[in-house]
Amino acid sequence: MEMHTNVLLVTANVGSLFDNVGEIEGDWLREFFMMVHMHKPRFVALHFQEVGGKDYMVNMGHAENFFWTIESSSEMDDFDRVCVYVDSNFRAVDSFTALGSMYFIHKSLKNIQQYDFNVKEFKAVSGHNKYVGSLEGVTTIEKEKFSKNFWPDFKWSRKGYMRTRWLIHNQGLDLVNVHLFHDASNLIACNSSPSVYSANRKKALRYVINRISDSSYSPLPFFLFGDFNFRLDTLSLVQVLLHIETKLFAYLHQAVFRENDGKELLKYDKEISAFHDVITEEEIHFPPSYPYSEDYTKPTQYMNTRCPAWCDRILMSHSARDIIHRREEGESGVVYNTLGSNVCMGDHKPVFLFFPMKTITH
Repeated sequence: MEMHTNVLLVTANVGSLFDNVGEIEGDWLREFFMMVHMHKPRFVALHFQEVGGKDYMVNMGHAENFFWTIESSSEMDDFDRVCVYVDSNFRAVDSFTALGSMYFIHKSLKNIQQYDFNVKEFKAVSGHNKYVGSLEGVTTIEKEKFSKNFWPDFKWSRKGYMRTRWLIHNQGLDLVNVHLFHDASNLIACNSSPSVYSANRKKALRYVINRISDSSYSPLPFFLFGDFNFRLDTLSLVQVLLHIETKLFAYLHQAVFRENDGKELLKYDKEISAFHDVITEEEIHFPPSYPYSEDYTKPTQYMNTRCPAWCDRILMSHSARDIIHRREEGESGVVYNTLGSNVCMGDHKPVFLFFPMKTITH
């Protein structure tokens, strides 16, 4: 018999949240809790990037408190099982990714198990499981920092991926937290189409997809959600729109990025097209998720340092798309959108996907 389990996936680059300690956090949490209250998911997955911000050595303690605040909040009381993974050991330079993943299981969801990559089997989940610091030896995740040879010409940074695997009512799926390389310079990004940065991201994303699809563990439907740092094809766009300097985008007018949710610009969002053989995405009906002003009073304005882009995404394998239940007209169904569109959430607006997942009961 087919059943449906409501699932909420959220991705959030929280770097600027920790760089502006205190200011943004209250609103950020309120928006998230409101979303949970509104959609009533039974399984929630939160993927964070840049935990601790740029100043992670100073802010990592605050970051751990942030996770604790979410985990212990009264709003999440009905989720009686929680798994938290925070890669916060910045001293381990070769493996530090600054990724954090949190998973919440509602008390009404009885049939759920998590995979142990060491013994290669699913196990029941109970209580609160927290892994903070070094995640070496934690067998319920697979984590990797991209190696230096991905992009020899650029500064090595804390980018990589972290994967967990779940079995919900006999439906297995992989959830992968991803952070890909950013555009370091607007001018270099403009030199070619596609840009050299885009080529780096493509290589890294292909690597992740190959890793999670290889035969070490039998492949399952997967959702990749994180900060892909996808950028618009800047060279093509600039010829149309902007005057550009190294770190300044002087827009003809900001409105072009927000009217019709930036629909005019989606044609320049080309980086995912190289992957249509293996991944797909719900249709985008929201403005670019980055780079919003960090000024608390300007929650809908973009900063003029970078061209706005849909950096934060929830992508899925074609087999994962097949387990999303499409409801009849009039029923609430799949929602793909940004979180906190009218409040300051930092330079990235979190992006979420809510959907009823098809599950099988025997």
